[in-house]
Amino acid sequence: MPYPGRGHINPMMNLCKLLSANKPDVLITFVVTEEWHGFIGGSTGKPPNVCFATIPNVIPSELVRAKDFPGFVEAVSTRVEAPFEQLLDRLQQPVDVIIADVYLVWMAGVGSRRNIPVASFWPMSATVFSVFHHFELLVENRHFPADLSERGEERVDYIPGVPSMRLTDLPSFFEGTGSQTLKVCLECVSMVPKTQCLLFTSVFELEDQVIDALRPKFRLPVYSIGPAIPYFELRDNTPDIPSYIEWLNSQPTGSVLYVSSMGSFLSISSTQLEEIAAGVQNSGVRFLWVSRGETATLFGRGLVVPWCDQLRVLNHPSVGGFWTHCGWNSTVEAVFAGVPMIASPIAWDQFPNCKLIVEDWKIGWRVPRGATPETLVTWQEVARLVQSFMDEESGEVMEMRKRARELQSICRAAIAKGGSSDTNLDSFIREISQDQAK
Repeated sequence: MPYPGRGHINPMMNLCKLLSANKPDVLITFVVTEEWHGFIGGSTGKPPNVCFATIPNVIPSELVRAKDFPGFVEAVSTRVEAPFEQLLDRLQQPVDVIIADVYLVWMAGVGSRRNIPVASFWPMSATVFSVFHHFELLVENRHFPADLSERGEERVDYIPGVPSMRLTDLPSFFEGTGSQTLKVCLECVSMVPKTQCLLFTSVFELEDQVIDALRPKFRLPVYSIGPAIPYFELRDNTPDIPSYIEWLNSQPTGSVLYVSSMGSFLSISSTQLEEIAAGVQNSGVRFLWVSRGETATLFGRGLVVPWCDQLRVLNHPSVGGFWTHCGWNSTVEAVFAGVPMIASPIAWDQFPNCKLIVEDWKIGWRVPRGATPETLVTWQEVARLVQSFMDEESGEVMEMRKRARELQSICRAAIAKGGSSDTNLDSFIREISQDQAK
């Protein structure tokens, strides 16, 4: 069961597809709300041994959850457990193992009461998990609570395995919505030791120091099985060629900046969006921009579309850059595709992901931030940034693209036969099979 949000549901479904491919005799029941089943029920291309089961819509709708996100988090923590247990009682086959999003704080208790092993699924970076797991260190070092406007540049260099970062690089739990949901998040992470294993959606080699430092702290197996993205569905010879792929086919190699949708769950102000759009358009750089609700339209050297297959686009040879808010799934898709990123985080784990991209992996640039959160990045600043970032003759850009290709190779090696993610997935399957035999 994933947490009811797209950034959680997609990687969980991708894990199920991987499990299905590696163990075809397993029966997987994918549990979502009735609303989410309506969103994804006909679009996932799921294998025959993966079936959906639904619980009632006991939580606020996905369409309005951003209006009161703390209330949504509270609802998932308090209203979903009972209908989930009722669903378990209705299933025809007995359940041998539960794979559950870490953010379902009550799942460890369900598994314990019913004597069912629970595998904790973490759909963010291992770095972010480690920050929450070691949160007491922030308090001990008087880095929480803190006023970021005064102390944001102070360094956090004491979390085991995590490279030194600024306070502003931590998840956004110092104020606002983040501070309101922090208690629940810490409780969720604290429940992981009461489950039977921990699954990271990261690639071990991308966060090896973090994962190695975490392993001795748990008595349970820790597996990195990422990237949990649909790389297994990429096809070069598919007969279906959307218009945006045809457009990309006509562009020079590495010349297109891909701009992902900026109006989903977390969004920026309309004024800032207008500045970014004007900057990208006036940069003279070719671009493919996803804008929900728009019809496919050509804008000078760019194309605006309402939706696209993001992983397919990022893997297209014409794409040379990716403007992203640094959600974990988008981040690992770009790493897998070998595409450098313009990092523009908005909230929560996007800030540490941005830091990974820019400072640790060195495959991206930050969008400059104003003196205050209300200060706009002007279209002129955006245009200059985009021009420089996409300048293929720049030594800095050439080095960044080379580094991105190196990380791409690391990702591909991890999922290849005998690679770290492939081996870890096999180990996890072996473990749940042994639990079933018991």
